[in-house]
Amino acid sequence: MLTALTGRIDRWKTAAGRATAVPFVVRCGILLTGLLAFGVAWPIELLSSPRFFLGIILVAFWPVVAPRGRGGSAAALLVIFGWLIDTAGFGSPVTLLRVLALATLLYLAHTLTALAAVLPYDAIVNFDVPGLWLLRSLVVVLISAVVIVLALGLTADLGGDAFELATVVGLVAAATVTMVLSRLAQRE
Repeated sequence: MLTALTGRIDRWKTAAGRATAVPFVVRCGILLTGLLAFGVAWPIELLSSPRFFLGIILVAFWPVVAPRGRGGSAAALLVIFGWLIDTAGFGSPVTLLRVLALATLLYLAHTLTALAAVLPYDAIVNFDVPGLWLLRSLVVVLISAVVIVLALGLTADLGGDAFELATVVGLVAAATVTMVLSRLAQRE
């Protein structure tokens, strides 16, 4: 058991010595967006506890160390759980800006984790690769935010319940995208 642990530590030392700048910056982006998502979602009363905050840092660091594993999903689910605790348990108001910030941070953390999963730690890559990756991600975030705001504005103009109509529109859009993607996948 001890030899396996020392072998793993030696491999981590070798990996840290061979790491290049772009994969390191991508992994730092995962950590930053993850920590910001936790900060937006969780109640400040819980985050101010040092013991609790250490656990949050460890969960946010998990997809940085192992982007191909379940760390990204676990961190995202814990962020969502914190959002539910804050809104349902602590009674924080649900505001559009906070929801958009949380969705943006979760999406950026997810897409950076996907990039880190295919980008070896010692890859020689131009900064154009993560730059274009983030630019495409930000375009997706911007389009999503505009659609959300327009859908909520449309529901207010129609006089209906905003959440019900937005949910129906979202489900129809998700089903349409799924059908289109499945048909495109069947062509290949």
